[in-house]
Amino acid sequence: MLLEFAEYVTYGLFQISRESKLGDAVSFFIYDSIKIFFMLAVIIFAVSMIRTYFPPERTKKLLSHKRELFGNIMAALLGIVTPFCSCSAVPVFIGFVESGVPLGVTFSFLISSPMVNEVALILLWGMFGWKIAGIYMASGLLVAIVAGYIIGKLGLEHWVEEYVYQMKVGDAEIAAMSVQDRLQYSRDYTLEILRKVWPYVVVAIGIGGFIHGYAPENFLVEYAGKDNLFAVPLAVLVGVPLYSNAAGIIPIVYALMEKGLSIGTVLAFMMAVTALSLPEMIILRNVLKPQLLAIFAGIMAVAIIVTGYLFNAIM
Repeated sequence: MLLEFAEYVTYGLFQISRESKLGDAVSFFIYDSIKIFFMLAVIIFAVSMIRTYFPPERTKKLLSHKRELFGNIMAALLGIVTPFCSCSAVPVFIGFVESGVPLGVTFSFLISSPMVNEVALILLWGMFGWKIAGIYMASGLLVAIVAGYIIGKLGLEHWVEEYVYQMKVGDAEIAAMSVQDRLQYSRDYTLEILRKVWPYVVVAIGIGGFIHGYAPENFLVEYAGKDNLFAVPLAVLVGVPLYSNAAGIIPIVYALMEKGLSIGTVLAFMMAVTALSLPEMIILRNVLKPQLLAIFAGIMAVAIIVTGYLFNAIM
């Protein structure tokens, strides 16, 4: 229904030709704008509502364990079972920081959630068996845990935007809330976050729409074949400007593999689209200062490239 609405506005109201690249770009922009804003609103509201029943101190105790790496492991495992891309993980990231969870532990979740995708796991299991799916999950978990631990040790809290630390909800306030208060708080919190991120979201979707409409369809197949030593980093570079969730990228994954691309190259492309896309980095810029965003993107890029080469070597 949403796709039909986007096509009706693009090709019916705007009278743009269905065969034009502009039509593809505009239709994509309308479709993804509605989808992403709806998804963000639902996720932010749900997360904020849950947080009113789950005191910040309890979250902090759960993920701020005395043992080194324990919190990173817990957060990375939590990321696997949460179907978030980087942009929809923003409200969860804010909630973790607000609750006093260490920044490194929070980043273990932020990395794991989009990188170790449950749809990708099922896809790999069905196509190549449980061993390959297990290697994919283990490599993603390792990256999330180690990277989060390193970021935590670097003490980069000052590179998170100040407003994130200012949005506090105390345990006493939570305990005193009625159901009506919780609904009111969740609504106000959702609107506040959306007011902060909407320009980033619009710019991000606009970039994605332009790439979707104007990028050459066979570029990756032509230049990232099996004989190209730099196929994996090239696939990552091509995937970065795009935006999609894992479910949306699966048809492209099948098509690329049928055309002869190596599994590692295809997987690197998919992970770049779902966990390292430029539109999502623009959205994350709303909560991370440029220095921390660059560190995060660099870690993700290296991890995805290493994973791609690993799969190409074992397959």
